[in-house]
Amino acid sequence: MDRVTSRLTVFFDGTFWVGVFERIEGGALSAAKITFGAEPRDNEIAAFILKEHGRLDLSPAVTTVVKEAGRNPKRIQRQIRRQLQDTGTGTKSQQALKLLQEQTKTARRGRSREQKEQEKERRFQMKRQKKREKHRGR
Repeated sequence: MDRVTSRLTVFFDGTFWVGVFERIEGGALSAAKITFGAEPRDNEIAAFILKEHGRLDLSPAVTTVVKEAGRNPKRIQRQIRRQLQDTGTGTKSQQALKLLQEQTKTARRGRSREQKEQEKERRFQMKRQKKREKHRGR
């Protein structure tokens, strides 16, 4: 049975409070970026995780090595303290978010290109219709 690990890291990026939600499932890491705006409280973060985590737009999976966490409570406390002091995102998370950004960018470009072509075709048809009406003497 595969193990699914989720982690939410909240940090201040200079302008807004941002959260990076990471999910590791079957050796593949997916991430999503959440912009909170004002500093979120602990209960707001807990409510967000409970209600909104299913609707997050996760990035495509990036392969990663999953390490088994130690069960030593002192070690876990030290790791938590280091994570609280660390304000950056992991490089794997950054790669996953960058991949998601590129995909949305290419999809947006494709949609806008289609819209421009449709508008161009519509204008051409309008000109053609106008010429036909003039030619018939109306």
